[in-house]
Amino acid sequence: MTRPADLPTAPVTEPATAPPPAGPAAPPAGAVDPARWPDVARVPHAKLRAAVAGRLLRRVAHRRGLDVRLPDGSALVAAPPGAPVLRLHRPADFLARVGATGLIGFGESYQAGDWDAPDLVGLLSVLATAPETLVPTGAQWLRRLYVQRPPAAELPTAANARRNIHHHYDLSNELFALFLDRTMTYSSAVFPTTPSGAPLATWEGLPEAQHRKIDRLLDLAAVGPGSRVLEIGTGWGELALRAAARGARVTSLTLSEEQLGLARRRIAEAGLADRADVRLCDYRAAEGQYDAVVSVEMIEAVGRQFWPEYFRTVDRVLAPGGRVALQAITMPHDRMIASSNTYTWILKYIFPGGLIPSVQAIDQATARHTRLRVAADHAWGPHYAETLRLWRERFTDRAADVAALGFDQVFRRTWELYLAYSEAGFRTGYLDVRQILLTREETAR
Repeated sequence: MTRPADLPTAPVTEPATAPPPAGPAAPPAGAVDPARWPDVARVPHAKLRAAVAGRLLRRVAHRRGLDVRLPDGSALVAAPPGAPVLRLHRPADFLARVGATGLIGFGESYQAGDWDAPDLVGLLSVLATAPETLVPTGAQWLRRLYVQRPPAAELPTAANARRNIHHHYDLSNELFALFLDRTMTYSSAVFPTTPSGAPLATWEGLPEAQHRKIDRLLDLAAVGPGSRVLEIGTGWGELALRAAARGARVTSLTLSEEQLGLARRRIAEAGLADRADVRLCDYRAAEGQYDAVVSVEMIEAVGRQFWPEYFRTVDRVLAPGGRVALQAITMPHDRMIASSNTYTWILKYIFPGGLIPSVQAIDQATARHTRLRVAADHAWGPHYAETLRLWRERFTDRAADVAALGFDQVFRRTWELYLAYSEAGFRTGYLDVRQILLTREETAR
């Protein structure tokens, strides 16, 4: 083959074993709607940066043991047997995108079909392990060439929050129903485990595992008959349903109109409309006093600069003796700090305006701005990896149904990468999920 100009010119080492299966054909170049996906349709002109990216790719492949395959099936560098495969369909485009915008370009090149991987989670797991070492220490200054700050229009202010939520959760209830289980729960389940603690995850067992998660959170908040409960972030209503079924009176807040409509309908059909009230309302506007405040994987959308206001709101509406139970995705504190002002592929295409907190950040925000203190903390990250695996497999299996809803190939590849990237984060420990109990300082134990 003719080697792309931006790849290093050192000889390619042919593998001793047969090349991996060809897999699906790459989407044709130019088959991207530029109005819908402008930065995916456009390949940047970045010859020098592409050359740098080519050298970095060779280094990463060698040091991480990746099998990088060029379009003719040859290998970029020698790789160990069974190494994760990154198959380049359009190497020059791949290197131009990565050279111009780093990991955003890496994601956009997948959206465009410049590369594929037979085992996407396996490949991303290798890259997610110690990601700070992907770029050599002496070359860290190169980050300033491509790292962007989140745009002001996506900061999760009261004015922007509804638009950010609409970007993801108002895509289509029918879309989410294609890959979520019948409970329509879009957060980590808690599965039964083996004697060694490994989750036993099956599609058939997912509804029960989601109920197990919800019930643990409600127990943590001591929700029972007569409890006044505030839920921040409704989802599609399953937690509100189970809290109301316990005899609690629930006020649930959401900014998603799609979720609002379906949650209200599900609650009415269950005969619990007199106990659960779902409102289109920002958390900052919450009113009343509650014995329990519960929230499942919503703090990630709040934004670092608004965590103080979020926790002050929770403290303000919590009745004396009340309890706060949060389910949160977390990351190590140093990685949170490093990424807190960085515009990432996930922010650009999946969750605008958000930031995953660390446990230390939650401790600091509550200690500095409220009377709340962390009283209990339980993590179960491997269960989220399995939850995501089940969703990803379901989403992939139903690709034709996703297309029938009007979502194009770039959208489907976007979500395949998002689900696989998230799964890899939990499999490597880069991400974790936990349920956290907050109580007032005078009653913390």
